Amino acid sequence: MAAQINPSILSADFARLADEARAVEGADWLHVDVMDNHFVPNLTLGVPVVESLSRATEIPLDLHLMIEDPDRWAPQYIEAGAGSVTFHAEAAAAPVRLAREIRAKGARASMALKPATPIEQYEDLLPELDMVLIMTVEPGFGGQSFLDIMLPKIRRTRELIAKHGLEMWLQVDGGVSASTIERCAEAGADVFVAGSAVYGAADPAAAVRTLREQADAVIAATPWACGH
Repeated sequence: MAAQINPSILSADFARLADEARAVEGADWLHVDVMDNHFVPNLTLGVPVVESLSRATEIPLDLHLMIEDPDRWAPQYIEAGAGSVTFHAEAAAAPVRLAREIRAKGARASMALKPATPIEQYEDLLPELDMVLIMTVEPGFGGQSFLDIMLPKIRRTRELIAKHGLEMWLQVDGGVSASTIERCAEAGADVFVAGSAVYGAADPAAAVRTLREQADAVIAATPWACGH
């Protein structure tokens, strides 16, 4: 099992998104935060920008919908070019139906949980998903400090994935950097969203490679990855 690094364009220069996408060539996915100023107190971008971004890069788009009513909007982001769509458990009216619709339209279906939302109540939904996103900061703004108290939740999520014998990804988002990525990997994460740690570096593409190497080294030695 190999680590995946998904640079977050929330930390990029929005006036140069095409250039910023090219700056992280070699990344596994490009993480795109869609915020509506309702579900979270911030406003970012919408369908037209995602459409333009999908034409400007060959890196697949990993959409993170921090919005109200994702049941209505998620399909439009798939049509705009998203290869993976993450909705928040706290916002979805019918998460199973939504996950199935996302998959039916050809994208990977993912569910995100805020720091205070426990994973256990969603155990039965896991087979409907391709990925779970554990937020390691409160959603809404980039540049926040990593919440170490989320590490046990990452471990519990990985244990539930193993319990059900699922081949699904476990993503972490928030404060992921060279100083925190190894702890996340040890706890069970294999997909890492990194914003400031990549776009704040002198060479973003090199930062992606370094983070992946760090995570891969830890994953190779972890008990949770030995069965894969």
